[in-house]
Amino acid sequence: MTDEDLKSLGLAKIEKYLRRNGNSLANFNGMPLAEDLVMDKNINYLIIDEKCYNREEFKGEHEKLLATITHEQKLIYDEILHAVNNKHGGMFFVYGYGGTGKTFLWRDLGSALRSRGKIVLNVASSGIAALLLQGGRTSHSRFGIPIAVNEFSTCSIAGSHRADLIKEAGLIIWDEAPMMSKHCFETLHRTMRYTQM
Repeated sequence: MTDEDLKSLGLAKIEKYLRRNGNSLANFNGMPLAEDLVMDKNINYLIIDEKCYNREEFKGEHEKLLATITHEQKLIYDEILHAVNNKHGGMFFVYGYGGTGKTFLWRDLGSALRSRGKIVLNVASSGIAALLLQGGRTSHSRFGIPIAVNEFSTCSIAGSHRADLIKEAGLIIWDEAPMMSKHCFETLHRTMRYTQM
């Protein structure tokens, strides 16, 4: 995105918040106005935010991380990247004790894909773990998984911008997945099947 695009999106977000509170950028002398096209309610800001990274920065980070990756990490990295690049889908379970390089692997995969303009959604089972991931969120927050989840639950995202974001994602990294109830994964799977994601 160009600086002008970012400026327009920023103005649109400010205008949106001002309008919620009964105000507008037009009420402030000298302030530029948001373009009507950018104010379109159909624009998915979640997708725009996820694609708003500096690709060159991620390319540099990826090259630096890839140079220090272990042989075992490289095997996992290659398999996951192959699945993403060829749109094969799949689920990969990476297990290791603390300090074995799982977060390092997530960073390398994320920077590789983001440097190519792809969306990577980093989620974790807890807020603390989510803080360690680039753009990390809790799985409940990102996917709309109910707190009181059971075998019949679905995520509260159908037809939303959040659902569109998940559809656009090239890779979802779910850190500390074993800490979650199986119903959380089933809930997301059920929702994705019902909404044809």
